[in-house]
Amino acid sequence: MNENIYCKLTEAVKKSRFGGTLVRLLDKMITIITGISYLVLLCYIYKYSRNLLYAEILVPGVSFVLVTIARDLLGSRRPYEVYGFEPVIKKETVAHSFPSRHVFSIFMIAMAFMQVSPILGRNFLIFGLVLACIRVMGGVHFIKDVVAGALLGILMGRLGFYLIF
Repeated sequence: MNENIYCKLTEAVKKSRFGGTLVRLLDKMITIITGISYLVLLCYIYKYSRNLLYAEILVPGVSFVLVTIARDLLGSRRPYEVYGFEPVIKKETVAHSFPSRHVFSIFMIAMAFMQVSPILGRNFLIFGLVLACIRVMGGVHFIKDVVAGALLGILMGRLGFYLIF
């Protein structure tokens, strides 16, 4: 998307009666639900399948650290920094846009769920797509940021779990 389209999109969301509120609410709710669900998954695995527990902690944990380091090294600016507009989703940070860590995390958690319940894993992939759209509409990520986050979550999850099992 170019600057004109990006600014028009975020302005349309802000001007919509409930657009900004809905985008911020969904962003928070999906993030919180995903985090809690991951903790519930770990508790379930601890109780019923302890042999998976280390992998379910290690693969997402190491991957998260690697993505965080990459973001710090790349220092990509966010859309609101590049185009100079007020984002729908309020952020205090500068840079750290590429790749999207929110989107990476939900896709990585989807891969963790795939090890136990493919149906739940696919549901989190769908939530991940919704979150990716919200992060772009909210003005805090470019499309390339969320695509990279999703692909890294899937690829690092598949590779990590493959190497361990």
